Amino acid sequence: MSIEVKGLTKNYGEQKAVNDVSFAIGRGEIVGFLGPNGAGKSTTMKIITGYLAADAGQAVVCGIDVKERPLEAKAKIGYLPEANPLYFDMYVREYLDFVADVHHVQYKKQTIEKVIETVGLTPESKKKIGQLSKGYKQRVGLAAALIHDPEVLVLDEPTTGLDPNQILEIRELIRTLGVNKTVIFSSHILQEVEAICDRVVIINKGQLVADDSLTALRSRSNHTATLKVIFKEPLEAAWMERLSAVDKVNRITPNEWELVCKDVQEANKQLMELALQHNLNIVSLQSGEQSLEEVFRSLTSSSTKQ
Repeated sequence: MSIEVKGLTKNYGEQKAVNDVSFAIGRGEIVGFLGPNGAGKSTTMKIITGYLAADAGQAVVCGIDVKERPLEAKAKIGYLPEANPLYFDMYVREYLDFVADVHHVQYKKQTIEKVIETVGLTPESKKKIGQLSKGYKQRVGLAAALIHDPEVLVLDEPTTGLDPNQILEIRELIRTLGVNKTVIFSSHILQEVEAICDRVVIINKGQLVADDSLTALRSRSNHTATLKVIFKEPLEAAWMERLSAVDKVNRITPNEWELVCKDVQEANKQLMELALQHNLNIVSLQSGEQSLEEVFRSLTSSSTKQ
């Protein structure tokens, strides 16, 4: 495994910022790390990178215990913190040269030029960092995280403050980097996570509440799904409300209905039986998965561990 987190705990006074969190991420995975503000995401990421020490538990990166061998572990990690720390008075190449020296990078000039091209910094590479837009400042941070060719990337809110075009560009960059590297990134933009990740880890109030693929999370039995059905004939709401598998009925038009249910298959079956018994014609029947936003709200609206 590229990242292993085992029983991680961190306290700030009497508050448990991270409470016995465990998960593992394999090489080549891009994992979204989600949670409300104050859930413990940034704290967990800082512990993984060795920026903070855990009060209990263990963080292992590429088989290296971060606490016992911090310099070796950090050499494997590229880290972009939420507050991207840059020297605004330095030129882009000057700053990357400085970071490359910190990591003892060989063939600095070639490496710097390659990483500038990789993150799309070429048009602005001759400017001072302070002259760059927010999007290009993020690219500089990514370039600094990549300069030593790490095996693991830890990205804390990498698209914060970017415009839609910049978000798309950073999304594509993360997807490209994930082909050869392990990537864990946090984001409040759930559409980004859906577009990039196959798997998400969700924490709430310092506790792990989900660690699964997007498909599995959406299909959990305690989550609701929707059925959209169109009849040829207009119907009253009472017809839909009599179906035991349906929890909620939303009328769109007299012929079109949105049904909220937990067991989609049973609801489908009952709709077909209704149509047969009363000689009704179903023109269209579509099931919709829960969005990640709905899953996220369901899991983080309570402190109960799932």
